[in-house]
Amino acid sequence: MRVISGSARGRKLVQLQGMETRPTTDQVKESMFNIIQFDVEGRRVLDLFAGTGQLGIEALSRGAERCTFVDQRRDAVALVRDNLRHCQLADRARVVQAESIGFLSAARERYHLIFLDPPYQTNLLENALKKIVEIDMLAENGIIICESAADRVLPEVDAPYRKGREYRYGKIKLTVYRKEV
Repeated sequence: MRVISGSARGRKLVQLQGMETRPTTDQVKESMFNIIQFDVEGRRVLDLFAGTGQLGIEALSRGAERCTFVDQRRDAVALVRDNLRHCQLADRARVVQAESIGFLSAARERYHLIFLDPPYQTNLLENALKKIVEIDMLAENGIIICESAADRVLPEVDAPYRKGREYRYGKIKLTVYRKEV
């Protein structure tokens, strides 16, 4: 697992051991950033189920203004901090150990780009998406990128949010939601 592009290009990121964390493959990550390539620079980003932090780190490497990383596991939070230091991006990051819905409920910031890549076998993705729309957490023209199992059907959302295109990569699917104003 490595940073694909930008200021930290080529840096290897450390992964968590065990089966609790499933890092996004480099192929899917590269495709994801091709989809949003013009929507990263200068933006505020939320990596809600951070794991290793690779999605937020990739965004920072490509010029995102700031990124908030959230994970409920203490070892994941420590690893994100280590990976940020290794990539020399810690000065533009905030790392929070918190349960996802609790974090969203208390958050007062709006983000331009939100990554949702929770464990596949849970309802965390739908619950987080519902909460983000409910509290209107995206900035104007913001984007939510959801990673899920390819066979999972993700919900439609209320305006001004809109479910957009889905992209399939074998057993993985990326779904793009946008806030259109």
